[in-house]
Amino acid sequence: MERVTVLGTGAWGTTLAQVLSDSGHDVLLWGRNSSVVDEINSSRSNHKFLPGIYLPENLAATTDIQTAFNFGGALVLAMPAQTLRENLRSWRAIFPSNRPIISTLKGIEADTMSRMTEVIIQELGTDPGLIGLITGPNLAGELSLREPAGAVAASTNSEIQNLMIDLFTTPYFRIYPSDDLVGCELAGAAKSVIALAVGMTIGLNLGENTQAMVITRGLTEVARFGQSYGANPLTFLGLAGMGDIVASCGSALSRNRQFGEAFGRIGTIEGARHEVAKTVEGVASASAIRELAHRVGVEVPIIEVMADAVTGSITPAQAMERLMSVSTLAEL
Repeated sequence: MERVTVLGTGAWGTTLAQVLSDSGHDVLLWGRNSSVVDEINSSRSNHKFLPGIYLPENLAATTDIQTAFNFGGALVLAMPAQTLRENLRSWRAIFPSNRPIISTLKGIEADTMSRMTEVIIQELGTDPGLIGLITGPNLAGELSLREPAGAVAASTNSEIQNLMIDLFTTPYFRIYPSDDLVGCELAGAAKSVIALAVGMTIGLNLGENTQAMVITRGLTEVARFGQSYGANPLTFLGLAGMGDIVASCGSALSRNRQFGEAFGRIGTIEGARHEVAKTVEGVASASAIRELAHRVGVEVPIIEVMADAVTGSITPAQAMERLMSVSTLAEL
């Protein structure tokens, strides 16, 4: 049995804590919201983020970061991607050294265009061999119900891959190892932008043909983007690539798709933000992903259009017009 600390008491952090508990490990959740922490400890629930879910007995929560760091033999990061650097910087003096750090974050830092594992290394000086990533088609609302699902455990270190398999495997959660950390991370970030685009088409009352075009051409963009940074092409045919795109684009539970739908229906980014008051990584990461693609000369028409759309410089109708005017040669 391992003792594991999960940093983040939102829907995803709480769901992962439940998975880890179901796998037989003692888990401590850390969060800043004292009412959420108190509810987890007293009622075995987190109604704000996971209504109707009863949490296991071997799961507890705390607002004290030092207690959280002292508890876990492995540390799981489950906060919004764009807050990672700020959090790590504030914890740098007390952050435990030489412990496995498992990122579950999907995004590219907007200001620096860094992947989340790069942020960890930059802020903490962590040995890359101690870092892992859990990613794939994992919607918290379904996984928290213990519906069958799969994920990828990516790391450059096979021992960390095996650790993640041990920590997260349950009868309903299947974990596959990968050494393609860069590919898995880029796939998880870029798919969010494709899900925004699919949601936008739904909000515009466009049909399955349009959605299928955006999904399949989007997968091509994500794969081409990732391969340009040395990723394994097969990564994008698996759970971290196609699997995550299918779930994020096809499910009404996906925040990125929800935001895209609101944008397409309302017509403004401000209106969409008002309706979907949640962290939406595709919105935050779109411009950074476009810049990363341009740095290596890769054409990503859907991502480029959505990067302009989320800044409010074009409307949903204009975004679709631009997508339909892109040369097919640029899509090959």
